[in-house]
Amino acid sequence: MHELAMAQGIINSVIETANENNATEVTEIVIEIGKLVLINPEQLSFMLDVLCENTIVENAKFDIIEIPAEIECPECKFKGNANTDDLDHYAPIIECPKCKNKRVSILNGKDCIVRNIIIEQPN
Repeated sequence: MHELAMAQGIINSVIETANENNATEVTEIVIEIGKLVLINPEQLSFMLDVLCENTIVENAKFDIIEIPAEIECPECKFKGNANTDDLDHYAPIIECPKCKNKRVSILNGKDCIVRNIIIEQPN
């Protein structure tokens, strides 16, 4: 269950950033998760809620945005979103939706990024 490890990394990063900026509270966190990270957003959200208890992040709103997998095919020159609906969690194979080539370049969708943190600071 790598959702737990991912959630812990996110919480640690947010708390570190909040402390560096003298935050009194974190109110909102925007997280972008690429479809190729193979994280279940509902499980991640649950883990984030559990791990932020009794921290500066406890009352924060989490916005989780899924980013589609974007590919480019060197064979047919297709550039666009890949089908990620039936990916094998252990051996994900991305193929071009146009020509079925499996040697594609992944342009987007393999990152997990804390895009924005909204904090409250002392007056």
